[in-house]
Parts: sequence; C-alpha cells; structure tokens
Amino acid sequence: MNVSSAEPSARSASDRLNQTCFCITLDREALCEALKSEAGDPEFCAALIETRPHLFSNVPVFLSAAAVAEMGKIVAAIEATSRLPDYRRTVLARAPEIAQKDFGPIGVFMGYDFHLDDEGPRLIEVNTNAGGAFLNALLSRAQRACCAEIEPSLAMAKADTFEADVVRMFQAEWQRQRGDGFAQRIAIVDDRPEEQYLYPEFVLARQLFLKHGIDAVIADAGELRYERGRLSIDGQAIDLVYNRVVDFSLDQPEHAALRAAYEDGAVVLTPNPHNHALFADKRNLVALSDPVALEAWGLPPELRSHLAGVPRTTLVTPDNADSLWQSRKDLFFKPTSGHGGKAVYRGDKVTKTVWAEIARGGYVAQTFAAPGTRMIELDGTPAARKMDVRLYTYNGDTLLPAARLYQDQTTNFRTPGGGFAPVLVS
Repeated sequence: MNVSSAEPSARSASDRLNQTCFCITLDREALCEALKSEAGDPEFCAALIETRPHLFSNVPVFLSAAAVAEMGKIVAAIEATSRLPDYRRTVLARAPEIAQKDFGPIGVFMGYDFHLDDEGPRLIEVNTNAGGAFLNALLSRAQRACCAEIEPSLAMAKADTFEADVVRMFQAEWQRQRGDGFAQRIAIVDDRPEEQYLYPEFVLARQLFLKHGIDAVIADAGELRYERGRLSIDGQAIDLVYNRVVDFSLDQPEHAALRAAYEDGAVVLTPNPHNHALFADKRNLVALSDPVALEAWGLPPELRSHLAGVPRTTLVTPDNADSLWQSRKDLFFKPTSGHGGKAVYRGDKVTKTVWAEIARGGYVAQTFAAPGTRMIELDGTPAARKMDVRLYTYNGDTLLPAARLYQDQTTNFRTPGGGFAPVLVS
C-alpha cells in the first residue's frame, strides 16, 4: 500500500485510508468469472461489462462502523416518520391519485444516498428504485487484499447473505399484498431495458430468481398487455413486477397496461407509486428536515435527533426565489420529480438562464453537503474523486452498502477511476 507522509492525528482511520490508500483491491478477472457464472453466459462480461469501462472502480471506500451505524439510524428515523399519520396525510395530499391506495408492498431496494463530511453522514436523497444492488453484491465478493490492514474488512465483505435476503424480500412483498404463497413469474420491467446502462444487473436479477426456482423475464414496459384481469408479456402471465421504470406515476401512454393492472390490484408492483410518494418525492425532504413539524407530528426526540442528518431543504416558490438566489452558493437545487442526478444544480454554478427555470417552481433547495473524497491513482498520479454512499434497504434493514466515485456535480459512470466501489467497514 502506498501512503502519503501526511497523516494528521485527528483523521479517523477510515478517512486516512480513503486519502492515502491507493491499493487496487478489485480482481477484475475474478469479477468477470463471477459475472459470467451468475449470468449463465460466457460472453456476458465482454458484451456488457467491458463495454462499460467506468462501471466499477478499482478501489474500495473505507467507512467506520460508527458512520455506517449513524446512516442506519437516519434510515430508521425516516422509516418511522413514514408511518406517522400526519406525515402520510401531508405527503399524500400532494401525490397523484394513483399513489393514494396502499396495496401492501413497501418497496424493494430502497436507496438512501449519503454524503459524509466532518460532522458525519448527511442524507442527500431517497430513491425507491435504486439501481446497482446486484452488481455491487458481486463486486464486494471480487475483492482481493493487497495489504494486511484491509484483510479483515474484505473477509467480512465476502461473507454476505445477499441472495437469500433478496428472495425473502420479494416473497415478503408478495405476501404483503396476496397473503401467502409466492409469485409464479416475476418480470423485471423498464423502458427499453436492453438500452439501459444498468441492463447487466437486470440479467443478474433474472438469473438469481431462476436459480431459486422462480420463473423470471426481462420485459419492456411498453410491450406489456393487460387483458381480462391478467398482465402478460408475450402471452405469459406476470404475477409480480420488479419495477425499474422512472415514470413514477405511470402517466406515460406506454405504461397504460402496467398502470391498469396495478390500479386493479391484478399484479404486485414493487416499488410502486405509493412507495414513491411516501419516500422519494424530493418535497418530502422539506418535512424530514423540519424539526418543528416532526415534533408536532409526534416523532420521538431520539428519532428527531437522527434526522438532523437531513440537510435543511426548502421548496422553491416565486415568493422565496429572490432570497434563495442571494444564498444560492450554499444550496443545491433539485427537481422535485427528478431522478438519476438529472437537472440538478449546485448553487454557485447556476446561471441566470437556469435560475429563471428553477424560480418558476418544481424544485427544492437543499443546504449543500459536501461529498467525501477518495484518492485514487491514475497512471501513477494521485487524483481525487468525490464519493457518495448508498444503503440498499428493505423495511429499514440494510441489505448492502455501496459507494460511487465520480467527478462533476452528480454521480455518473463517465469518470476515469470512478464507478461503483465496495464499502469496507472497520
């Protein structure tokens, strides 16, 4: 392991490793072999992974057990808030009609995204169809130690129960709506799935289900059919949909069949519009960062203290636009219905043309929380990469932590040395 000479005593062990450890832990050959095996396709890696050169980073991200525990407490506090009657009335009052009915499912693969600064984790946003879990599960097992200091963390990363947890999660979703048994066929659904950057994990998800005796298909949402109370693809009935569509209210014409089947309760859809309204609408961050409202709604003091980890968030309106413009350098602006880091702006980089769009509304202003940094080596030269951390959860329990390394304003998969990175906890 190469380390720099500077090692401030105040720096935590994990922070020190993120700044000074250039050890390449990813065994790409082992990862490709695992991917080919899991996908049941000897060409899988060449066709779908090597064509995505910045999907995986070569290095891990180090986190302290205390930081991971605090992130878990923030998740638990949000999940508890989502069950408060007044919170539910508030967020559902502005949600579309399709989101009002609760069929039972609570949403597979919730994604809680964090930045870590000197004061601890800061929740940036919540996602109801967080991608990457299947890829990260294999990534965490394809690590190799290059120094004794990280060997114990690698051993823990490889000893996971991800597959069994995933099967139990989907079975729980089915039973929340249907009561008993399990789906005979699951469809992994997106728009033009083979064109999606994370299509490789759709293949891995399908193979995981098949491995456990569950029939599974990958389907284009626009090719679904709903007739005589049955949702189908190519004449095959679908019982449960693992939903990766980002039209969260299923408003687009190509989603008409899925929408009708969902509204009729003819299919178990997870995650679904109700889940999105409760958790992922970015306007919810306004309430989650408002201690006065949380107290009035009856959230206990201990849980309110954990929600101090949600940066103060304000809905942008024509009335407060001028004051937000004046303080924009300390803010980050996000569309209320956005996803995947699209149309988000750091305040100090907002132009007047962009501001005119933001000021019309449909955005939230979130107090800027700086991302952590991970130093890497590119061609022998140290380089800094921003990092965020995602907890994939179900019912408040963490299935898998993962990190993403990137440049620019938001996470992407175009950064040399960036991409998904395993989280090693010490």
